Amino acid sequence: MNGTRASVRLSISSLRAHKRRFAGTFVAVLLGVAFLTGTLVMGDTLRASFDTMFGDANAGTDAVVRGADVITVAGETQGTRQPVSTALVERIERTPGVAAAAPDIQGAGQLIGADGKPIGGQGPPTLAGNWIDDPELNPYRLAAGRAPAAPGEVVINRGAADRGGLRIGDTTVLRTPDPVHVRIVGLATFGGQDGMGQVTFTAMTQADAEKYLTPKPGEASTIQVRAGPGTGQRELVDALRPVLPKGVEAITGQAAATENRDMISGAFLGLFTTLLLVFSGIVLLVATFSIHNTFAIVVAQRTRENALLRAIGAARRQVVAATLVEATAVAVIASVAGLAGGIGIAAGLQALFPAVGFPFPDGPLVIGAVSLLLPLAVGVLVCLGSALLPALRAGRTAPLAALRESAVDDSGASRTRAVTGLVLLVVSVGAVLTGILAAPSVRLSAAGAVAALAAFVILGPVAATYAVRALGAPLGRLRGVTGGLARRNALRSPRRTASTATALMIGVAVVSVFTVFGASLKATMNRTVDRSFAGDVAISAPAFGAGGSGLSPRLAQAVDRLPQVATAVGLGKGVAEVDGAGRALTVTDPAALGRVFDLGRVDGSLTGLGTNGIAVSATEAAERELRPGSPVRLTFSDGTRQAFTVRAVYDRSELAGDYVITRRAWAPHRAQDSDSLIAVSFAPGVSTADGRAAVARTAAAYGNPDVQTRGEYAQSSAGGIDMMLTLVYALLALAVLIALLGIANTLTLALHERTRELGLLRAVGQTRSQLRSMVRWESVLVAGFGTAGGLLLGGFLGWVLVEASAGDTAVAFDLPPLRLLAVALVGISAGALASLGPARRAGRLDVLRAIAAQ
Repeated sequence: MNGTRASVRLSISSLRAHKRRFAGTFVAVLLGVAFLTGTLVMGDTLRASFDTMFGDANAGTDAVVRGADVITVAGETQGTRQPVSTALVERIERTPGVAAAAPDIQGAGQLIGADGKPIGGQGPPTLAGNWIDDPELNPYRLAAGRAPAAPGEVVINRGAADRGGLRIGDTTVLRTPDPVHVRIVGLATFGGQDGMGQVTFTAMTQADAEKYLTPKPGEASTIQVRAGPGTGQRELVDALRPVLPKGVEAITGQAAATENRDMISGAFLGLFTTLLLVFSGIVLLVATFSIHNTFAIVVAQRTRENALLRAIGAARRQVVAATLVEATAVAVIASVAGLAGGIGIAAGLQALFPAVGFPFPDGPLVIGAVSLLLPLAVGVLVCLGSALLPALRAGRTAPLAALRESAVDDSGASRTRAVTGLVLLVVSVGAVLTGILAAPSVRLSAAGAVAALAAFVILGPVAATYAVRALGAPLGRLRGVTGGLARRNALRSPRRTASTATALMIGVAVVSVFTVFGASLKATMNRTVDRSFAGDVAISAPAFGAGGSGLSPRLAQAVDRLPQVATAVGLGKGVAEVDGAGRALTVTDPAALGRVFDLGRVDGSLTGLGTNGIAVSATEAAERELRPGSPVRLTFSDGTRQAFTVRAVYDRSELAGDYVITRRAWAPHRAQDSDSLIAVSFAPGVSTADGRAAVARTAAAYGNPDVQTRGEYAQSSAGGIDMMLTLVYALLALAVLIALLGIANTLTLALHERTRELGLLRAVGQTRSQLRSMVRWESVLVAGFGTAGGLLLGGFLGWVLVEASAGDTAVAFDLPPLRLLAVALVGISAGALASLGPARRAGRLDVLRAIAAQ
């Protein structure tokens, strides 16, 4: 007991005497915990806010009647359901326990703002539907104006009006996808908010909604039902089931609200919080190396002190305990400060998102127990785990070490480390190659990638010696004695150099991974367009946001009639179950498809598909053992089952999709008809400029979508990648900052242990400027080693990620030299920046005191 108390008192005294030694560790833990806390608190807050908003909006709906069967296609969060007949409303209202029922028609509708641009951006969906007169069944509430009562009148959500500069009384265009001229007569809120995030909503009369959003009158997406007094939601659903026809179901209003919340917010929140948690993990991993390095240096510097403790009777466990108590104290204080910082980050993000145009629901911060305890535990465990090996090393200090004059760390790399690292590297490369090339396996590839990271860390001290010698070779010629000393200082302790550089290496590696992955995706899109798109210009619409309603099918017909155009073919989208599995369908003119797309080898014929023929990609045909003449059964969202015959099998499906049917075959089953892409090839002798101008003039009457050349189409298709990379770089800036702090802290501690040496250098003629230059170049060499290792590791892991995510799709691996050069310059600049403080302190050393230091 007395020994433990003595260890604690010793640790506290040491912390008081050497607070600056642990400054870098404190900041690293604080930032890591703050990022993790902010992520968890923000996720809880958004989830609770969306729960409240959807709960308030749907409070009056006790049951929802809808199609029972749903067709779900891979990559979609919401399936496609069969519409229900509006004639059911009368039958439902006669059911005991029902107070009211109303049809709910939903579709895609893109509002045009006062500036002539679509409202919404390439983000959340842009919706349109009918205005429900019963205020309890309508999730929207009138905030100003009145409900639509005549053709062309609409109510829009207030958030869309603010973003589009629209007011009551304004006229604008609603793409459905055919342009419809509408007049705004009211503004609405959803659950007390201006809208569902950035989702836009336009409400029309029921007659207009049926005219523009459904293939035929008398159909609705769902029927909203309100219970009478004394009837519960479950009771109401049980009463409705006997009166509903086959293929139609009823669910409680609570279940419907949960589904809608998950559709709008669940997928986004899951991706948002997962992304931030991944980067929190990266930040903490980088912090681990910085923390470990700090304690390793501190223990090395206190070798003589620990030896004296051992000589006067201190046990090994007391020395170990003293080091761990220091680590615990730093971890707890920094983690608690990180919790406060994380709550501040969450509050800042909550205020920032609306300011940049992303209005998340209002509401107080939700701070759950997990959001506090988990980051606190992680911060303490990371700090203790990082300090454990240095603490054990301190406990092994021999009493005779007290006789040593200095405690400068000159640790190198052992042969065991080199052999272990090389074996692990070979195993990791073998696992990756096997998982990608021999026996495709994402898990094996991921395990190989993790093993490669471990191999780089283990081999760091081995590689540091050779890398620093190579990188520092020109310094002797360029900077003379100063450069040579910087190189020798960086070589003095390969283990320390490697540990310091590893934090930066991980940050640079992750940046490089995403840079390579993003460049590969863009290269793949460019290659796909070059290889498969044989047209001259493209008219395209993104899946959501601006143009989210798609393109009018009549636009392709109008463009095709132009004298400058040889062929214009539109590609629409449909869904169906193909032999029981949900699949996306491409709805088009198959005969014209081959004239503007290079489909590769085609077995069979694309002409004459008619109403019961289908064309299939070679990949799907091989998987399902299909060939021309094979029968397939399609089940559509309206419940119709129909036998089709495979009439053609084509090689290239990147733009054409895996299943192609004619518009006549799709027409009986379609919902809101639209095209996502129109490919145009010009007549012989027509220049690109003249043809494009003619197409643009025609497209102006159909919502004025962009008319793009092949290169522009490829660039816009990959436009979201640059946005993703910008977000990644912003998030990883914190990891690079922690690595920078680690380099600065290591340099500061290293200079402290070399105080006498620096004093002697000054005494024999080294100037302050030369001393500062020596420290800066030492830092640049360490950063250069970490950056080079990060680029090498990031390039390899980027290739693994590209190949592992490719699956059956051919992905073009691309190393972008300019972007990677920019990453390298940032990494090296970080080293130069990290050295400014230590170099300035070294230049201020008093020569006589430095020489007298022990």
